[in-house]
Amino acid sequence: MAAGPPLLLLLSLLCLRGRGQGFGQTRFICTSVPLDGDMCAASAPGTGSAEELKSTVLQLRETVLQQKETIMNQKETIRELTAKLGRCESQSVLEALPGEPKGGGAGRKGGFSKNTMGDLSRAPAAETLSQLGQTLQSLKTRLENLEQFSRMNSSSQTNNLKDILQNKIDDLEKQVLSRVNSLEEGKFNPKNESEERGKIESTLTSLHQRISDLEKGQKDNRPPDRFQLTFPLRTNYMYAKVKKSLPEMYAFSVCMWMKSNASPGMGTPFSYAVPGQANELVLIEWGNNPMEILINDKVAKLPFVINDGKWHHICVTWTTRDGVWEAYQDGTQTGSGENLAPYHPIKPQGVLVLGQEQDTLGGGFDATQAFVGELAHFNVWDRKLSPGEVYSLATCSTRALAGNVIAWAEANIDIYGGATKWTFEACRQLN
Repeated sequence: MAAGPPLLLLLSLLCLRGRGQGFGQTRFICTSVPLDGDMCAASAPGTGSAEELKSTVLQLRETVLQQKETIMNQKETIRELTAKLGRCESQSVLEALPGEPKGGGAGRKGGFSKNTMGDLSRAPAAETLSQLGQTLQSLKTRLENLEQFSRMNSSSQTNNLKDILQNKIDDLEKQVLSRVNSLEEGKFNPKNESEERGKIESTLTSLHQRISDLEKGQKDNRPPDRFQLTFPLRTNYMYAKVKKSLPEMYAFSVCMWMKSNASPGMGTPFSYAVPGQANELVLIEWGNNPMEILINDKVAKLPFVINDGKWHHICVTWTTRDGVWEAYQDGTQTGSGENLAPYHPIKPQGVLVLGQEQDTLGGGFDATQAFVGELAHFNVWDRKLSPGEVYSLATCSTRALAGNVIAWAEANIDIYGGATKWTFEACRQLN
């Protein structure tokens, strides 16, 4: 029949279409089939390779999905690293501001500090404003004392200086208020803030010095030991140095009056460094740690609770035999221990600093470890005081002894960087 071959060809195409439906879009393949052959049993060319191709495509698809997931994870990692790099670059810019030292020193924290502007800029702005506010209040109090003194001793020069200082304090208060408004409005530029803080600190230092000059007129009216040191800001340049060094000591007692409400930690009331050992004898309250006494880098924690803005008298006694120590607060023993640098004598020929922790002999100060507050009647003995002697000191008794190694007297202290001396009031309040 003439119509036979076309009919067979059509049926062959239909059979092949049915076999290829699992591959998505339909393809038609023409295949010649003998007249007496089974057209549905005929195999299309490449059918076996198509099955392999399908398997390969599925494997490739799985590989692509896995690679896509890996790329997403890597993108997230890249974003995190980019953010960290941005923070590091920002910090390096701050550390590269003019006036910041790049040197180092082997201190208790394992490194040297930046200057005080760098340390303050890392602190919360609200905390810095609070410190400045406290400093301004301290200056106001001292000016009020000067007013009383000037009324008793009329002097036009003193009154003129007082008026000038009062105007400067008023200007500073306006600057602080302006900074508060900037904070509230969100218009705070870290670089401008650093420059502005530098100007304010410089002005405060100048004010402290000028008020101290005025207060020198009152020195003749007070005993040489009736003074206190004030460290109003956490800086790395404000400190006092005792003119005498310590001798070799196999026992000691260190006593003083302190007043502070600095947080976190009041800092370092005193540090004694010798060649080769910056932590020969140190009293420090750093960060959220309790106050500690260090002898030759060995540490004992002291049970003092004095960070309340009130005057407190503290004493620490120690003997090299078995390293026995005792701690007194306000005339009462609050703690004791042993094995603190046993059989290690305190070495002579060192540098005794008030208000800063030394990372090198006589220097290497770190603003984060600076003492903030007021300090008075720092005395050192080369023996262990009795509980009765400590109580006499804490109660301002007339029987209280002055230190036989270091006695508290204005002639024995040099001050630097704006730390100030003025009349000590704690004993007057007790009596």
